[in-house]
Amino acid sequence: MKTNYRRCISCRKIGLKQEFWRIVRVFPSGQVQLNEGMGRSAYICPQTECLSAAQKKNRLGRSLHASVPETLYQVLWQRLAQSNPHSSNLTGTT
Repeated sequence: MKTNYRRCISCRKIGLKQEFWRIVRVFPSGQVQLNEGMGRSAYICPQTECLSAAQKKNRLGRSLHASVPETLYQVLWQRLAQSNPHSSNLTGTT
């Protein structure tokens, strides 16, 4: 079977499809959601830098040709915090 490669919309890194989060603008409703449905897709690395840049510069919205709800970004930040338990210690006390 052919290997599926995708590119992060933020850092432009190319990697296997499984390495990225998939955000979809569902056809025909135009609803933007995470990992489900058929329609226009954008891929992003599960990293703080990529998510921050994508949100700040509206890279998801431009890539999907749709407005991305703030709740989707909140879900992505929560997912990132769960996948990187040590990242919450960056603001820790000494």
